[in-house]
Amino acid sequence: MVNDHGLRYFEDYATGTTYECGSVSIDQASIIAFAKEFDPQPFHVDPAAAATGPYGGLIASGWHTAVLVMRLLVENYLSAESSLGSAGLDELRWPHPVRPGDTLRVRATVVESRRSLSKPDRGIVKTMVEAVNQDDRTVMRATAINFMLVRPDSGA
Repeated sequence: MVNDHGLRYFEDYATGTTYECGSVSIDQASIIAFAKEFDPQPFHVDPAAAATGPYGGLIASGWHTAVLVMRLLVENYLSAESSLGSAGLDELRWPHPVRPGDTLRVRATVVESRRSLSKPDRGIVKTMVEAVNQDDRTVMRATAINFMLVRPDSGA
């Protein structure tokens, strides 16, 4: 497993490599604030209603979980020098709810890395992104597809 985040280009995202991307904690106030603005369902915004709801208490929006994970990926996995954005996510899943007080750890595993046939200055990196809570329960899983610049020629 790798936890460095230095200057990284397409060639550095080797298939099978796992990167630890740090952790983030979530509290009730941030769950409610995010949900009030973006996902105002009762089990995200109202602790009393959530207590008698399907999850037995307040839970974070899956979208809130996704943005927390994204922040850690930007800070610890995607290289500012070479990242060209993403084509999207495949199979985004939230298999276990995130609750107030949870601490999420994020890891990224390169599952495929291939050079672009149409644009030789870049490659395509497919990454399995996972977030687990303090009890090692998976709270988010997705496959990300990113475009990365290849390392510039040192003689250029």
